[in-house]
Amino acid sequence: MNSYQKLCENLKDLKLTQINLKIDEYITKVNEGQISLVDALYELTAKEIEEKNFNATNAMVKVVGFPHLKEIKDFDFDFQPKINKNQFLDFASLRFLESNSNIILIGNSCVGKTHLATSIGIAAAKKRVSTYFIKCHDLIDQLKKAYLENRLDSRIKHFSKYKLLIIDEIGFLPIGEQEAKMFFQLIDKRYEQKSTIITSNINLSNWSQIFVDNMIASAILDRLVHHSSILKIFYL
Repeated sequence: MNSYQKLCENLKDLKLTQINLKIDEYITKVNEGQISLVDALYELTAKEIEEKNFNATNAMVKVVGFPHLKEIKDFDFDFQPKINKNQFLDFASLRFLESNSNIILIGNSCVGKTHLATSIGIAAAKKRVSTYFIKCHDLIDQLKKAYLENRLDSRIKHFSKYKLLIIDEIGFLPIGEQEAKMFFQLIDKRYEQKSTIITSNINLSNWSQIFVDNMIASAILDRLVHHSSILKIFYL
C-alpha cells in the first residue's frame, strides 16, 4: 500500500468524508501550481468543518425538539419592520443567558414568534448550550402524566436542567388549576437560575384567562417577567 492509499485509509478511519471526497481534486491543484499546499489544507478542512456543523445542526433539531431549522438569517424582518433586528441579533449572541434572563414574545398567530424563538434556540444549541423546545400543551401533558405516576419532581427537575427552555404557544389551550400549579413549580424552579423563552398569543394582562386562577397567574408572571425582555409582535 503506497502513501496515497494509506492517506485515504486514514481519512476514512478519521471519518473526514469531505476531505476524502475532495483530496484528489486538491492534489491535482497543488501539483499544477493552482493553489499552495497551505491554502489547499485550509480549504479542505473548512469544507470538513462546514459539513460537520451542518450535520450537528440537523442532529440538534431532532434532539432539542425544534419544529424546523429556521435561523435569524432566515427571518424576513421587512415583513415585520417594527421588530428591532439588532435586538434579536443580540439575543442570538446569547448574552441574555449570562444573567439568566427570559424572553417573552407576545402576538397573534403567523407573525413569526415561533421562528424567532427557534432561531435563538438554534444559536444556543450550536454553542453546545443545553436547550430544549416544547409546545406548552405537550409540556402540560407531560407534567400531568408525571403527577399521576408519582414522579412529578423528577420531571420538573428534568425540564429545570436546561440552560435554555423554550415554551411555545402558551394560551392556545386553557390550563386547569392543578396543571397551572405544576407549571408554576417548573417556572419557580428555573427562576433566576436558567433562561426561558415564552411565546404566547395572549397579552400578559389577560393570562388569568389561561391559568384560570388569578393568584397562580400572577405568581407565574412575577417570576417570568422579572429580568425579562418582553416584545409584542402584531400584524401592521
